[in-house]
Amino acid sequence: MKPYREALALPGLRSLLLVAVLARIPLTATGVTLTFYVVQDLGRGYGAAGLAGAAITVGAAIGAPLLGRLVDRHGLRPVLVLTTVAEAVFWSTAPQLSYPLLLPAAFLAGLLALPIFSVIRQSVAALVPPEKRRPAYALDSMSVELSFMIGPALATVGVTTISARLTLYLVGAGIVTAGIALWLLNPPVRSAGEAAAGPQPRIARRQWLTSRLIAVFAVSTAATLVLGGTDVAVIAVLRENGDAGFTGVVLAVWAVASLAGGFAYGAARRSFSTVALLGTLSLCTIPVGLGGSHWWLLCLALIPAGALCAPTIAATSDAVSRLAPAGVRGEAMGLHGSAVTVGIAVGAPLAGAVIDASSPLWGFVVTGAIGTLVALAVLPIELRHRRADRAALDTPPPTVPAGTTTTSLPVPATPASMPATPASMPADATTAPLPEPAAPASVPADATTAPLPEPATPASMPATPASVPADAMTTPVAVTAAADTTPAGFSLAPVTGTQVTVAGSAPRPIAVVRSGPDHESAAAFSTTTS
Repeated sequence: MKPYREALALPGLRSLLLVAVLARIPLTATGVTLTFYVVQDLGRGYGAAGLAGAAITVGAAIGAPLLGRLVDRHGLRPVLVLTTVAEAVFWSTAPQLSYPLLLPAAFLAGLLALPIFSVIRQSVAALVPPEKRRPAYALDSMSVELSFMIGPALATVGVTTISARLTLYLVGAGIVTAGIALWLLNPPVRSAGEAAAGPQPRIARRQWLTSRLIAVFAVSTAATLVLGGTDVAVIAVLRENGDAGFTGVVLAVWAVASLAGGFAYGAARRSFSTVALLGTLSLCTIPVGLGGSHWWLLCLALIPAGALCAPTIAATSDAVSRLAPAGVRGEAMGLHGSAVTVGIAVGAPLAGAVIDASSPLWGFVVTGAIGTLVALAVLPIELRHRRADRAALDTPPPTVPAGTTTTSLPVPATPASMPATPASMPADATTAPLPEPAAPASVPADATTAPLPEPATPASMPATPASVPADAMTTPVAVTAAADTTPAGFSLAPVTGTQVTVAGSAPRPIAVVRSGPDHESAAAFSTTTS
């Protein structure tokens, strides 16, 4: 739970994910609602309904990267205004359009569809640092799963209890509300550091659309192709065995397994390769049809593959956020959304065609096999880039060529003893030279001295104290160079810095004088034998 707590503690992420769940629900209800409207209200067949859905899908696949590019160049809010208005126009007029007019209108609506999925993922990359994105994208993938569990169910309830035409109006109102909510939230599409750097220079597509990023898009398409085909094959298997009434239960188990897998993926301590996740998902999908004899066996067979749905989509989103530069992240996320959309759009009819030509069991086999082949196809690219990354980490730092001339700064030698006279003084040093000592004279009889206490060190005291603590308090003793104050046999000799040694025939401590913050001179006195 710690990775999730750390991710949700980041400013703005919790509100973004909450809005994401609510905003995606009406979008996930569009396919079911439009299908019922074409079949029931317009009196067309399911093929015509599928064609209308395909028009929206193709338009969305083309428009997602274009809208992402507009977000990169002009910011989020202008794009939200454009797409929200377009959604309002389409969904308010679609129930009044004839079928020939509905097809081009659906294509335009897909072209200018509200880019909720790609914008949310782009904002996650802006709000979350790279090392914490895995749990954040796992939460995003789980929110998508929740939206797909709720949206189509609500649409079905609306169509069966009210009407398909009125449900179209309600779906459109929900999408417009989602656009307004995103406009008010205005989530960032660049991190604070990226925004502080100012406008990003335009990067040529050939510079950032690398083979590794293309491989991630291929994995995204293959993963959703497997999921779309599985959805159709599950329904076909249950109908063939007379268990159609358990369709909702089976799909719910599949979705719950996906939620559990996404949660475990986000809480894991290490990341997993997108290629490995796709390969495992595809291999687990191939034998699912073997459990089609009973609906509860089908539930059990779907759990391993279902547990890999959300992790695979989350891993591809995380990979795109890391590989795409900040200046083109919107377009890259748009391409990722297009890859996901194309996979779903191809997987469902492909599985349906295979099932019609053979049996429901082969719907799982064919889609799973395609996913496995895509994983094997992009595996060399992934391995090559991993080796390159490992080699870059293991490369030692550059060495200086043998013929290169280097200049070393001189290292000052440490003198064995402090010289009596300093070699140089700092330019800003303020000194107060002691007066020249006069000729030795005898100490007057009434002279009074205040000796320092004997130190608790060895018997002989060093001529030069090692250091004086900064907070030591000493009592200054005035030193007079008059002849009548200098003991016989002693003389004053200035030494380096602020220390003065009184040389004489007998040891005798005298005083220590310290300088203050006004750079007054300091002197330290001690006695040594001649």
